[in-house]
This record gives sequence, C-alpha cells and structure tokens, in this order.
Amino acid sequence: MPSTSAVKVLDKNGQEITSVGFDRFGFNSEVPIDALRSLYLRSHYVVTSTSDKTSEDSLNPDSEELQHAKFTKGLSAYQSKSIFYPTDNSISYTTLARFPPVKLLAPSQRKRILVTGGAGFVGSHLVDRLMLLGHDVTVLDNFFTGSRTTVSHWVGHPNFELVRHDVVEPFMIECDQIYHLACPASPPHYQFNPVKTVKTSFMGTLNMLGLAKRTKARFLISSTSEVYGDPEVHPQPEDYWGHVNPIGDRACYDEGKRVAETLTYGYQRQDGVDVRVARIFNTYGPRMNPYDGRVVSNFIVQALKGEDLTVYGDGTQTRSFQYIHDLVDGLICLMNSDESRPVNIGNGDEFTIGEFAELVREIVEKVQSEDGDKPSRRVQIVYKALPNDDPQKRRPDTSRAKESLKWQPRWTVRMGLEEMVRYYKAKMAEGSL
Repeated sequence: MPSTSAVKVLDKNGQEITSVGFDRFGFNSEVPIDALRSLYLRSHYVVTSTSDKTSEDSLNPDSEELQHAKFTKGLSAYQSKSIFYPTDNSISYTTLARFPPVKLLAPSQRKRILVTGGAGFVGSHLVDRLMLLGHDVTVLDNFFTGSRTTVSHWVGHPNFELVRHDVVEPFMIECDQIYHLACPASPPHYQFNPVKTVKTSFMGTLNMLGLAKRTKARFLISSTSEVYGDPEVHPQPEDYWGHVNPIGDRACYDEGKRVAETLTYGYQRQDGVDVRVARIFNTYGPRMNPYDGRVVSNFIVQALKGEDLTVYGDGTQTRSFQYIHDLVDGLICLMNSDESRPVNIGNGDEFTIGEFAELVREIVEKVQSEDGDKPSRRVQIVYKALPNDDPQKRRPDTSRAKESLKWQPRWTVRMGLEEMVRYYKAKMAEGSL
C-alpha cells in the first residue's frame, strides 16, 4: 500500500523548504510552499467515477487522493471537485466553492501588477505568488501557448482579472508594475510562425514599454539565455555578447529577444523608463506543456508511460536546469531591487543530457516503487539526430544575481524533478494527461 505521508523537500544545504520567496527590497514575497502546491497540484482536483454518470455513489477518490496527498496538506477546501468518467472519457467540472486565502494588504502596500503571458507556464506560477501575496493582478494572454486552466482557480476573485489580448496590439490599463513574459518559448511553438514570433518580441515589447512610459510603471522583461546563442564562453556572464546565428531556425526567438532588450534599454535611456531585464535559463516544473518539445517534460512523460527516453545527439551536450519556484523568487527580487542591468536567473548545476535522462529514469522508478506501481519493463534511452542550431553548452554565471539580489537557487534538480514526476503522475491518474 503506498504511503500518504507528505514528501519533505530539502534544499541544497539539507534544510527543509517550507516557504518560498524573500522579504527583501521593501517587498515581502514569502508564501508557504503548501499553499502554492495546493494550486498547481490540485487546483482542479478530479475524482474518478467507477460507474456511469447517474450514480454519485460510484466515486473512487482513493487513487487520486494518494497521488495528490504526497504534496498537499489539508487545503482541499479551496479546490474544485470535478468528476472524471473513464467509461466515455468525459469530465464534469465544478466551480470553486471558496478561493484560497490571500494576504490582506493596506492600499498603500497593494500593487496593481500586469502580467503579460500570465496564463503560460512561468506566468501562471508568478500570478499564483502575487495573488497569494494580496496584490491586484491583471493577466494578459492570447492563449497561443498559455491555457486558461493554469489561472482559472483565480477567475472571479476580486483581486484578479483575466484578459484575452495579443500584446502585438496596444493595451491601456493603470498599473504599478509590468512583468512582460508574453512570447512562445519552446522551439516547436516559436518556429511554428517565425514572423509572428519576431513580431511578438518587438511589437509586444514596444507596446508594453509605451504603457510603462505613460503609467510610470516599473517594467521587467523576461529575456532568455538564447541571447547568448551557442556560446563560446562558459559559463555565460551578462556582459558576454553572444554567438548567435541571425538566419537560423532559432533566430526568430534569439534575435527577437535581443532586439527586445535593445528596445528596453532604448526606452530607459531616451524616456527614463524604470526597466529590469531577466535572462532566464532552462526552467522546469508543474504546468509545463508535456508536448512542447522541452527535454524535462519529454523525459518524464515518456518514462511514466513506459516509453523509451529520446536523447537528441550523442547526449554530451550540457544544460543547467532551475526549478520554477527559484525563478519566481528571482523575478520578484529583480523587479523590486535597484538592479537595472541584465541579470542571469538560472541554476549552475550542469548535467549532460545523457546524465539527465538517467536521473529522470531513476526518479520515476523511485516514485513508482514508493507508490507500488511496478512497470512491466525498464525504459531504455535511445539516441536520435541533433536538431539544427541546438547549443552544445548552456550554463549561467549567476554572480550578479548573488551580489545584487542576494538570490541563488535553493531547489536541487532531484527534488524539483520528484515533485514534477508526481504532478504528471497525478495528472495521469485523474485522466487529464
């Protein structure tokens, strides 16, 4: 019988992580980890019916409860109880009876915050944090890669507004801070329409900077480690100019983000806009689209389904992975600090893709063993041809973040992976993956 005791998360120093965030730069971003988990591990808690839709006595929550109880502790009152009918693969949704508790801030402390791309992977976790902290949050998203379900647990809350809008078109609103995250970030998505990707990077950033100029809001753009291209300097500091192919398959995203940074500093120098630039390195965590071609979600879903893990190339290319909570900590720290130079936000722990595949396989086997789900065979690792312009090495020099923001990653890759494996495993148990 699998255990239902909650999983403890230890940081790199072996200390238990009970909260995320910091009280720093006059902005307190600390929230309990359990409150956050209740949003992304069970925001649409689903129980499976063992019979047809006419009988309510047929609900069998045991399997799903076991999957979710590993990481949540008594916060089910704030989650919807939807019902999944495996007989005809349908689902009955219900609305939330009650919103999760949020901090009650004085008007002088409460900020009006706009998050573009707020229904995406990174954006939705940032929105969860800002909402729990008690701020007024407006999400702008055109749902090209984002999904309503990532923030639907806040719809109807008096502090929250969700607007379907493409940042390529101007948008008017009153706000104090703008987190500009809107842009497809995985190769299959940004290569689907390269012209639109460049247009989003340039026009979207132009529109949001114009808004920041008019409202005197502080503006943070999520740039990317892709601005360094296939780097010749290792690890990459912020003053490295990069080694980018301007006409390659990835150029629409790489050069789009580079020109977005150019535009951001143009507005700072010319119009005095208060800007922040975060260069985000590989990030993983719950709510990643399992089919968007990113290596972490690819490996986990393949392993959970009993499929062989696909490694592109010979597996010697390296990546560094940071967990989503570390990234959100870094973004909030940067926004509220006085650091206006570009800042790398990433984890310096480097893995070859081959090593990473073996680590994912090991953690999936560990979780399956703890839960009593023994697979029929051990998944293998298979190698395929490397895509064009795939960088060989990518690892951040995070000295500036450590010095200016007092920020450094707390989550080990192993602990973050285990939580993500359990997230996908729970999704599979409730029939939504």
